[in-house]
Amino acid sequence: MLDIKFIRAEPDVVREGARKKRIECDVDRILELDREWRELGRAVDELRSLQKQAGKRIGQATAEERGGLLEEQKTLKGDLKAKEAQLSALGVELDGLLLLVPNVPAAEVPEGADDGDNVELRTWGERPRFGFEPLDHVALGEAQDWLDILRGARLAGSRNYVLKGDLSLLEGGGMRFALDSMVARGFIPLSVPTLVRTETMVGTGYFPGGEDQAYRCDERDDLCLVGTAEVPVTALHQDEILDLDALPLRFVAQSTCYRREAGTYGKDTRGLYRVHQFQKVEQVVIDVADPEESLEHHRLILQNAEDVLQALELPYRVVNVCGGDLGQPQIQKFDIETWMPGRGAYGETHSASRFHDFQARRLNLRYRDGEGKVRFCHTLNNTVAASTRMLIALVENHQQADGTVLVPAALRPYLGGREQLGEPLN
Repeated sequence: MLDIKFIRAEPDVVREGARKKRIECDVDRILELDREWRELGRAVDELRSLQKQAGKRIGQATAEERGGLLEEQKTLKGDLKAKEAQLSALGVELDGLLLLVPNVPAAEVPEGADDGDNVELRTWGERPRFGFEPLDHVALGEAQDWLDILRGARLAGSRNYVLKGDLSLLEGGGMRFALDSMVARGFIPLSVPTLVRTETMVGTGYFPGGEDQAYRCDERDDLCLVGTAEVPVTALHQDEILDLDALPLRFVAQSTCYRREAGTYGKDTRGLYRVHQFQKVEQVVIDVADPEESLEHHRLILQNAEDVLQALELPYRVVNVCGGDLGQPQIQKFDIETWMPGRGAYGETHSASRFHDFQARRLNLRYRDGEGKVRFCHTLNNTVAASTRMLIALVENHQQADGTVLVPAALRPYLGGREQLGEPLN
């Protein structure tokens, strides 16, 4: 959420940010409501003051005067009640519109309508050159009896799957390697709920606007399944004032993630690329409200993910996400796209985002600075590893001519020292 004072002072900046993100935003209505709300607030304060004064006069009045003063008090009370109701209604409408205002993207965010306009910054690694006809992860997984999509769909519907044998072990090893890598860098490991309250989804910027992507429980529970551990981890200190000495907070969490993938009918239907449930290791940073510090954190969390991919010997590229592909909360986002031979293209595997105080304002997540002033924190997050897309890249890039898969050296300790998985298929 943007500070209403900023919207008042820089309405054109807010409008331009919304235009760049291709997100509708009624700044004029927000400013109109804000003026009405403040004017009505002053009227309510004045009525409360008059009511208080009238109460004092009643206490000092004679019996003859009291009747008229009581009638005046009754009128004031009725006027105050009506105006308080109007003030509350204005506040609800204003708050609802403020929740829809997108964060203003950084100047470095490129123009563009969708992911096709994202700008490549750099690449790493050599794409594999096979001396044989490579298989995609589905064909290879089914040939090795590692992947059962038919029974996964029978259990839970389309875009579900069952991992078996070595592929299940590879998933576990990859997730643990990613987690251990972050712990070695000083990140605090967390195990967090994957069912959270609606207010937590609102606080982190997923609602309103992302409800169709989330699995929601019924009204009795008011709980949602998260699509990333970012949600509970970022909200961990909601409504708290943190000590300056405690910052920055660096957290890492592994969780199961759930996404409805609404609006993707017919898109990426084969295999594990776009599924409803997967594992993810997520890194979150909470720090002081310093744009330069946030930039440095952004660089470091991106490098953390790149280091994991390099250790897994997977070629990738980093892109600067354009305005039209940038979500509502982000100031800027860098995506990492890993090479997937079965697609013949790079596929998104990581997203590194910085938010400044956008999420913190929604969460009321604050700290006390060196001068004793209470300020909103800055937040950032990035994927360390997402299980299904990591498995696609590992299996497809490291497959051998006989259908076995080489295990990168970094993962061998997690797989009992094994150097390859599977049995020769020919």
